[in-house]
Amino acid sequence: MALGDGPDDAALDAAWDDFCDRLKAAGQRVFKDHNATSGLHRADGFRFLTQNLGQAFDLALETRDSRYPLIHTFCHPTRKLGGDCADFVYQQAWIDGKSTYRIVGQRGTARFFNITVQGPRADGPGVLSEPFGDVPEANLAGDQLHVEPDGAFEVHIGGAQRGPNWLPTTAGSRKLFIRQGFDSWQEQPARIRIERVGMETPKPLPTAATMIDAMQWAGDFVTGLMDDWPEYPFRYGGVNAEQPNRFPDVDHTDADAKRGRAATNMYWVLGPDEALVVEFDAHEGLWMLTNMGVFFTSMDYLYRPVSYTPSRTAVDSDGRIRLVLAHQDPGYHNWIDTQGFERGNLTYRHMLDGAPAELRTRLVEFADLADALPPDSFTVSEEERVEQMWLRFNAIRHRYGWGP
Repeated sequence: MALGDGPDDAALDAAWDDFCDRLKAAGQRVFKDHNATSGLHRADGFRFLTQNLGQAFDLALETRDSRYPLIHTFCHPTRKLGGDCADFVYQQAWIDGKSTYRIVGQRGTARFFNITVQGPRADGPGVLSEPFGDVPEANLAGDQLHVEPDGAFEVHIGGAQRGPNWLPTTAGSRKLFIRQGFDSWQEQPARIRIERVGMETPKPLPTAATMIDAMQWAGDFVTGLMDDWPEYPFRYGGVNAEQPNRFPDVDHTDADAKRGRAATNMYWVLGPDEALVVEFDAHEGLWMLTNMGVFFTSMDYLYRPVSYTPSRTAVDSDGRIRLVLAHQDPGYHNWIDTQGFERGNLTYRHMLDGAPAELRTRLVEFADLADALPPDSFTVSEEERVEQMWLRFNAIRHRYGWGP
């Protein structure tokens, strides 16, 4: 049997050709003005695309039927998008407003935990491509979650209000976002699963029409993310390409309140012999800093010191935190690795108690760092840096179930 012998062959073949054409066009968008011309930067653009190609059909097909929901981890050490924070675990599940769902799991000890019901996507400019662009409708924060003494919990979504952990849905509800935020390397991740209440039959196999729709969705996804990044924050606020190496004020919208955080991003440009000192007062609450590439994807947080939280950061004797963004290890505890990129983005998030910090920056020559920092700033030896790498490596693997 050959192409054309089946009744759906022509439609399936045309849909696949269209997807492949769109994927090829998406690859051309690596070569943008915002992306530097070095081999590292160009390769990173293609890595952004191929990492998300790897999940395009997980989102478009394998987990998309809201009658048979699955929790999908859409960011992890080898798959990143949308300004992901290195110390968050991001998951989602497609749902609908007609069904009732149940989440069951173990809470773990992650310092931040949040489940959000997301509503319809908005129209018009300024709306991120899938899987973003949804309106937060309701949320359940970690301090609101009723957890049994053994760490077990159960959340009901949709239907009539039931139990202490319940999230309402609307006719437009279409997904859940689940986020865990970690501070120390010792914190344990939550383990959760979702099911639709009343499921009585196996999940149907994809039809030709389902597959054609998935190819269209996946094509929208890969072209959308390559369209959005890195231009999105330059177009719609929060990043100023003309004034790099400075943080704008921390923004805090109603949607941020439902997500449980406030955030600000700095676009940085660093010469080969330069370093950027980021300074702020030690403060209450959980905060996170993540270094990202041009396409707003976290840098290699599995191996490299590209992210910091309160418990993993050294505080100088004057009560201030000073982090050093540099291409090479300066020997200071709070080094933010650039992994050789000449430009990128550094995002600060603040969650939980307290208020966001005022972030100050100073661009200095790498050779002058000792004069730019207090004499008692914490330093580390080469052996201690290797030990830090192993602590990071083992903790991150554990968060994703990749190791003990």
